[in-house]
Amino acid sequence: MTTRQSIDTLLTHSGGNPSERHGAVNPPVYHASTILFPTVATYERSRNPATRFDVVRYGQLGTPTTFALEEAIAAVEGGYRAMLLPSGLAAVTTALDALTQHGDHVLMVDTAYASTRKFCDGTLPRRGVRTTYYDPSIGADIRTLFQPETRVVFVESPGSMTFEVQDVPAIAGAAHDAGIVVVMDNTWASPYFFPALARGVDVSIQAATKYIGGHSDVMLGTITTTEALYERLRSAVAELGNCVGGDDAYLALRGLRTLGVRMDRHYRNALEVAQWLCTRPEVARVHYPALASDPGHAVWARDFTGASSLFGVSLAPVPKAAMEAMLDALELFGKGVSFGGFESLAIPMHPAPYRTATQWQSAGGGPYIRLHIGLEDPADLVADLERGFGRLRAAAGGS
Repeated sequence: MTTRQSIDTLLTHSGGNPSERHGAVNPPVYHASTILFPTVATYERSRNPATRFDVVRYGQLGTPTTFALEEAIAAVEGGYRAMLLPSGLAAVTTALDALTQHGDHVLMVDTAYASTRKFCDGTLPRRGVRTTYYDPSIGADIRTLFQPETRVVFVESPGSMTFEVQDVPAIAGAAHDAGIVVVMDNTWASPYFFPALARGVDVSIQAATKYIGGHSDVMLGTITTTEALYERLRSAVAELGNCVGGDDAYLALRGLRTLGVRMDRHYRNALEVAQWLCTRPEVARVHYPALASDPGHAVWARDFTGASSLFGVSLAPVPKAAMEAMLDALELFGKGVSFGGFESLAIPMHPAPYRTATQWQSAGGGPYIRLHIGLEDPADLVADLERGFGRLRAAAGGS
């Protein structure tokens, strides 16, 4: 059999063999809790600890539908195995729980997803695990923050609110020299634009709710890891009761098939809109690593093969009411907290309270908004934003 190397080919063909499902291209949806066995002997074999996560024996532990998605995710990520969870946050928290115990220490990037930070500040201390936040620009100097109890370095690049790019290979190299595991929330780029495990990451996490699902109708998280860490992580997923229904797994697998073409379109659209925004007098700065003017552009260009649809915009100083008037005037940009779907989104963001190791202020001191650029015609999105800027100027007392 020919080895398929291209990620586009893996997206198309990974996840089970049609010959094993009567030729059907897509796996059927299994709605299953109880699994029946023909004999006591087959039942007992299904409980073998060495293969307990490889066979269908109880719905919570997997079905042919979820196994197909796990196989496809692992292939696309370039990992040993993948596992499914009911949300991206569940993937983050389960991984951190599995890799730490009482007395351990975690290094968490200061630009992490806000809910990740809440888990580190709330749940982990109750379990006796300490967290230190670090500057995302630290690179290999992260070794200066290692403690004897440090077990995990967590990276998120770019940060999902302010889009600082981390030198993941340098951080991973320093961590591995000290025997420390590197965990990454790779939702922004997806495995299509950033091969996390190939860049030194040990555990790659996706909020598959976003780009993998792609249609704003699935809640799902994934963890993909190495052979050395798989059993530890997979056991934690099961012990904490995480599972995914067949319908969501099916929709995510279907979304995965078009991930490449959607990500390419998101990238083209976002870059066009971001470049236009850079020309606007209402904008102080666009926070998007694909722009040559972005501070993280050089590292992004070295390590990523593209950029996703999500970026931030620092507006020139205007009253908050003017920013709200702008967002309320938009017709093609919805106001919603997710991203990665086919539709564009625009929301105000307030990153400063979520920083402790670094300080953040919107460039120019104006309001800060986050845009997700969908699959619409970018010319229509630009026209919509132009109308919004007109409303912003009027509300601010300008012409």
